[in-house]
Amino acid sequence: MSNASTDRYYLPQPSTWPITGSIALGLLGFGAAFSVNRLAAGYVLLALGFAVLIYMMFGWFGTVVRESVAGKYNDRVDVSFRWGMSWFIFSEVMFFGAFFGALYYMRVLSVPWLGEVDQKLIWPDFAPGWPIAGPGISEKFTPMGAFGIPALNTLLLLSSGVTITLAHWALKKGNRGALIGWMFATVALGITFLGFQAYEYGHAYSDLNLKLTSGAYGATFYMLTGFHGFHVTIGTIMLIVILARCIAGHFTPEHHFAFEGVSWYWHFVDVVWLFLFIFVYWL
Repeated sequence: MSNASTDRYYLPQPSTWPITGSIALGLLGFGAAFSVNRLAAGYVLLALGFAVLIYMMFGWFGTVVRESVAGKYNDRVDVSFRWGMSWFIFSEVMFFGAFFGALYYMRVLSVPWLGEVDQKLIWPDFAPGWPIAGPGISEKFTPMGAFGIPALNTLLLLSSGVTITLAHWALKKGNRGALIGWMFATVALGITFLGFQAYEYGHAYSDLNLKLTSGAYGATFYMLTGFHGFHVTIGTIMLIVILARCIAGHFTPEHHFAFEGVSWYWHFVDVVWLFLFIFVYWL
């Protein structure tokens, strides 16, 4: 709930949460570096880093929720939150844009260029087409088809975009029952999507021999779909938290930016998946 009756911008007391988050990121960074170099301490540091990060998120976000419910945030603070979420989503657009750019470069530029080079300079059995593994990779794999689970997951995510929009409309109309019902549906669709993606990965490894080590195609496939799955996981957790807050009655038709921010993020995840379905699975 927001207190729009005052023009004063709320400034919280000095907090230990930023330094706690920095410690978590430091542990994760060293843990990742040690793990890549096969040092046993790396996994311990990774576990500690995730534990501290989760502790920080519960503590910091819980503080923000309590401040919001207490009416300490006015319209100016609301604008700050909106700008912050907008820039966060923009950074995510750039993140995925880099991976889509790498996929475009390989498929449209580098592979055709290699086809114009003297074949004596290229590895045996090279054919300038996509999908392709690369030199030194002799294992054969089958590329992932677009129809089946990928098409079903597309339907699931598009449906979840509809259900969260219906939940938003219900919230603005003050219809709490419909709000909770549509939020339950959105969470269920997100969890179902993740379940099908986990099954798809198992199918790719065991039946298609498609792995992260399967050269250019395998690397781009798992990097794009894997990071998207990670974002869906984070988004589903956010939806569950928002659902709990809806049940607790934290939002009103006039003041509910936390709901809107999560819905923006979820719509972003939907749009990224559409690009993935077209450029990774279909074309």
